[in-house]
Amino acid sequence: MNPIDAVTHADPYPYYAELVAERPLAFDESLGLWVAAGAAQVTDVLRAPGLRVRPPGQPVPPGITGTAAGRVFGSLVRMNDGEAHTRLKSVVTAALTQADPATARGLAESAVKSDLDGGPPDLGALMFTVPVRVVAGLCGLTEREAAEAAALTGDFVKCLRPDADTGQLRAADAAAERLTALLPPEPRPGGGLLTALVRAAGEAVMPPPGAVSGNAVGLLSQTYDATAGLIGNTLLALAREGGRPRPLEPFVREVARHDAPIQNTRRFAAEPTRCGTAEIEPGQAVLVVLAAANRDPAVNPDPHTFVADRPAATVFTFGAAAHRCPGQDLATAIAAGAVGALLDHGFDPSADVPRTAAYRPSPNARIPDFSRVVDRAHGT
Repeated sequence: MNPIDAVTHADPYPYYAELVAERPLAFDESLGLWVAAGAAQVTDVLRAPGLRVRPPGQPVPPGITGTAAGRVFGSLVRMNDGEAHTRLKSVVTAALTQADPATARGLAESAVKSDLDGGPPDLGALMFTVPVRVVAGLCGLTEREAAEAAALTGDFVKCLRPDADTGQLRAADAAAERLTALLPPEPRPGGGLLTALVRAAGEAVMPPPGAVSGNAVGLLSQTYDATAGLIGNTLLALAREGGRPRPLEPFVREVARHDAPIQNTRRFAAEPTRCGTAEIEPGQAVLVVLAAANRDPAVNPDPHTFVADRPAATVFTFGAAAHRCPGQDLATAIAAGAVGALLDHGFDPSADVPRTAAYRPSPNARIPDFSRVVDRAHGT
């Protein structure tokens, strides 16, 4: 096993524990990159100013350079460093403070109930589309527009994958064009997240061109895989742990630590960087194994035990330092709302969800493949 294969392995955590104990920051010859797994080492890497979110000289992947998808990608706060990142992060963070988690949870509950009214749930689709529909609704889109945005986001995120083919890149470009049209940089009637982005950008010093629409699309695209994985892994945890925790939010937060939906991220050396005893040379990459750091006993006692009300947990799933994701509370609320609505409908994870699952292919996202769960749950 290697750290990329581990993402979709049935149980990668013994392997991660070995990395933490024996190779917390080491060069993996087979992958040709550094691997950071220990909590201290992950923290050092994520804080290092010489380690960037994009490879030097490649702000946008070559396959989408000069396209609408590339313009959106290049404007995303999480794909920038330095002064541009600081300006963008202030805009996005200021806007997200206006997003009420309770409202997001209510929208997620309503979206799931609406889907359930149409018949047996397609769980594999629901856990992707509901979070995006919620964020689109928070941006001020109508239900119809939000449903369209969810489908388009599924097309757009394919351009973020290193194995995207020509057809997927074309579809992502078309999706980016339409999404930016749905999310123009202007206030919406009734306010909302998009209006908050517009206002925050207007108050920022030298707001970057395209920051509003690009990062509005970014809110949808970051929600897509991450919150789908959080919903799916919460259902798996409920299948293992049993019961109906009330409230659900602490349970979901522990899922984010114990079985992270985003298992790793990457950094790229723009200059010689020393982390501990490691000398990382310009051009080298670091695979940052967030899921391993979550289970480092140095920061979380008894880390392999699932503790729904774990006090003061250290969670790396949403990043750390300057690039820490400001949407953690929103993602938790959406996942809790979606899962809660399924449970209220009578969905029983202990009966309807396997305690172990196959996972969708991905180099970094741990998302259960529930394509067969619907038929089993409803006996059809």
